[in-house]
Amino acid sequence: MMHPLAAPLAPLLRDFVELQARGAPCVLATVVATAGSTYRKSGAQMLITAAAEPRGLLSGGCLEADLVERARRVLDCGRAELATYDMRGEDDLLFGIGSGCEGAMEVLLQRVGPAEAWQPLAHLARCVGERRDESLAIIVDGPAAGRAWWAGGGDAPWPEPPEAAAARRARSTQLLPCSAGGQTLRVLSLPIALPPGLLICGAGADAVPLARLAVSLGFDVTVCDHRPALALASRFPHCDVRCIAAAELAPKLQPPAFRAAVVMSHHLPSDQAYLQWLAGSEIGFIGLLGPPARRARLLGALGPAARALQARLHAPVGLDIGARTPEAIALAIAAELHAWIARDF
Repeated sequence: MMHPLAAPLAPLLRDFVELQARGAPCVLATVVATAGSTYRKSGAQMLITAAAEPRGLLSGGCLEADLVERARRVLDCGRAELATYDMRGEDDLLFGIGSGCEGAMEVLLQRVGPAEAWQPLAHLARCVGERRDESLAIIVDGPAAGRAWWAGGGDAPWPEPPEAAAARRARSTQLLPCSAGGQTLRVLSLPIALPPGLLICGAGADAVPLARLAVSLGFDVTVCDHRPALALASRFPHCDVRCIAAAELAPKLQPPAFRAAVVMSHHLPSDQAYLQWLAGSEIGFIGLLGPPARRARLLGALGPAARALQARLHAPVGLDIGARTPEAIALAIAAELHAWIARDF
């Protein structure tokens, strides 16, 4: 199974919710299978709007123009379409798209709109909102292509085959043959990785580019700060912004919602209170902005509680890329977070 930032669900669902609110059908493109060297792997998804606008990428830009043309047909007729691209060998220069990527990819395009009850994306959006794990079993072939089974139901026209249900429960990404509706079909078992929660403690100027970058990478971002002039939703699009004093976090935030936290308020008493709260949590990545001398002062003030942070504390947070500007510092922190998520999963 891919780590949750390898096929980020949060940006996809934000785009879906926006399109659904406008009543605008779109096409969901899902990578079914790959061979050789490909930009994305099985399970990666993107949306294509009715205005022929790709939301996301399944290749380095090599396939998207063709996918957009195919999506027009899918939107018009409502029938799912399976696209196969083979970019291996010299023949690709003559008969393929000339990308030279040395890989092959199969992509399922399906319409998602009122006629489909906005499925399966409506179900995924609900699961993410409830922080509930889910796996889909998507039919790839035949007239029911694009229909799916999921826990407790689905929109497929037949009962779920036992082998598809077993693959879903195992949260295994695989393409498998199944018997359903009196025929043999291929079904893609696709576990859905919930967006990892990131808590940014501090809403200063340098928190803005970090939040923006984390959102674009697929994190579910919460920003908290005790200063009303800084804790503004307008400064942090697509984030949950809380104006909370650091000492009051305990009753207002639930640590299990977060995989990682970054402490960067530039206010010593607040940073100490944040670290005190985080020491009692099970959050696996705790980043602290600032030089080693500041880190030592904060840990000294924490006393025995500092021991609970040792294995999880990344301080100074961020990869050493020579960062000096807020944007570069955000890049360094986001890169370390991404690497940690990929290793930890």
